[in-house]
Amino acid sequence: MSIKERIDDLKDQIPIHANLIAVSKTRTLEEIEEAYLTGIRDFGENKVQELVDKYDKFHKDVKWHFIGHLQRNKVKYIVGKVFLIHSLDSIQLLNEIEKKFASAGETANVLIQINIGRDENKSGILIEALEELISACEKCNNVKVLGLMTVIPKGDESSNRKYFRKMKEIFDDLKTKNYKNISMEYLSMGMSGDYKIALEEGANVIRIGEGIFGKRNYNNK
Repeated sequence: MSIKERIDDLKDQIPIHANLIAVSKTRTLEEIEEAYLTGIRDFGENKVQELVDKYDKFHKDVKWHFIGHLQRNKVKYIVGKVFLIHSLDSIQLLNEIEKKFASAGETANVLIQINIGRDENKSGILIEALEELISACEKCNNVKVLGLMTVIPKGDESSNRKYFRKMKEIFDDLKTKNYKNISMEYLSMGMSGDYKIALEEGANVIRIGEGIFGKRNYNNK
């Protein structure tokens, strides 16, 4: 299947309220252009240098999403270039984002990444640290929290559904509360192998790489 055919197929399966992010990490500008020509405007990167390179060389109406682990010393490079940071996972990172975006007179839109499966190999805060991070976010002037993100551990449909459902419960609970700088608009969860379950359990943002571009080619940088 071509990139266009895969995207058309995905669009047929995704509800109207859900947002499709094409995960373009390691993909060439030519591949991304194919997705762009189908109407995709949201692209996800997990390395700062790659996002910056593509930002400088690609269409300016694209919304770039940073979906990988964000190192504090790299924050300065994405100020003014990123539509949404999906991976806020510590107060230290929050403080750096606040500082760098404030210096530039910009506002950072972020999602709090939760390590819902308590997986040592995954980024994200544990549930018990969420309240403290939220309190810190309320003190910011240049960071707006727009929702939650997770990357779940590999598992079967039952375990996937359990983790996605737990994330939706947290999302819905936070939605009932009145915070400063925090609103629950986006629940980013689900990737190429499990997005259908994620959508069934309440995701309204899915991040698809191989399901759009095919198997990843790490030689394309």
